[in-house]
Amino acid sequence: MTSSAPGTEAQQAVTRLTRWADDFPEKGVRFADLTPVFADAAGLRAVVDALAEAGREADLVAGIDARGFLLGAGVALALGTGVLAVRKAGKLPPPVHSESYDLEYGTARLEVPADTIDLTGRRVLVVDDVLATGGTLVAARDLLTRCGAEVVGAAVVLEIGALNGRTRWGSGALTALSEV
Repeated sequence: MTSSAPGTEAQQAVTRLTRWADDFPEKGVRFADLTPVFADAAGLRAVVDALAEAGREADLVAGIDARGFLLGAGVALALGTGVLAVRKAGKLPPPVHSESYDLEYGTARLEVPADTIDLTGRRVLVVDDVLATGGTLVAARDLLTRCGAEVVGAAVVLEIGALNGRTRWGSGALTALSEV
């Protein structure tokens, strides 16, 4: 398990620009809105560069729906790799591979194409915006692994430590640029 050193440019941007929304999307949930970080050119560059450092050994970046798409594309460009959109259920035409998981406020399912992208042997970095309970990251990892990929690690912008998502992730490489 790894995380960036405190005080990095990316961490400073996340701390300064994140907007917090209490009781969203449901009562009792505190939502970290990273949109202002992504809208700031210097903040976005710092975040993408820091996430890319976590995936130097990857040959494919998997961005999780939807903010992970933004980050994943930037990280893939920085690494010179392709990007795979890991979609929420119902957003891809069949056939798909899918993985269901629990959220802190419900259940969901992730999907990837089943017949157009061969993931066998691909070294994949999973990228998302926030690590909360870990359900989404673990589901993405399990889905990609079941499709034959080797998940070399995960990288997130913000980790909400009190929700213990890192524990659920296990012993694989996990980088969080900032933690609250």
